[in-house]
Amino acid sequence: MNVYLDESGDLGWSFDKPYRHGGSSRYLTIASLIIPKTLIHKTKRIVRKVYEAQNKSTSEELKGKDLNKNEKTRFIKSVISLLSSESAISIAAITVTKKNVQPHIRADANKLYNYMVHFSILDKINRHPSVDFIPDPRTIKVSSGNSLVDYLQIKLWFELNSATVIRHVPQESKASLNLQFADFISHIIWSRYEDSEIDVYNLIKPYIYEKHLFF
Repeated sequence: MNVYLDESGDLGWSFDKPYRHGGSSRYLTIASLIIPKTLIHKTKRIVRKVYEAQNKSTSEELKGKDLNKNEKTRFIKSVISLLSSESAISIAAITVTKKNVQPHIRADANKLYNYMVHFSILDKINRHPSVDFIPDPRTIKVSSGNSLVDYLQIKLWFELNSATVIRHVPQESKASLNLQFADFISHIIWSRYEDSEIDVYNLIKPYIYEKHLFF
């Protein structure tokens, strides 16, 4: 099983100015694509179609923010079709309302990020013998990706009594269409909260496993 993970928003705490005008994002969303290795070509195909629609090469990395509403809608409809036909594929997401995070937690964003990932995905992976955990090291805004994997491994073994083994396999998103898939998803979910863009989000909402913190 592979887990591709990306996030939208930031881990800053400057709320005295508007977001995009000197202030931090008000929300942080982490989305994970949880998919058997035998099916990863199917999600890659969906992302390639996004590039084809923009007449771009996959060497020019697209981010979720680069897609207009129609492109997001087409992407999500393809995702829904895939999720409806392949029950082994799942999407998990978690969003935090940052303004409600207590000061002592803000002091260590590493622990908040780790907890969000743990709370979001462990119950989706704890029955698999092994999992490749695949983040983009450029977008993990905490001190160490390895510390996150160690944390998840401890939770699995000692709290969930799971024998799942996690392997840390970071990839650059520009070289991974499935990390770009996770980025598109996280951006669409995050935009629902940060920018009240609800239409595309409402399409995918019934098909994802979504959790919230400090709402």
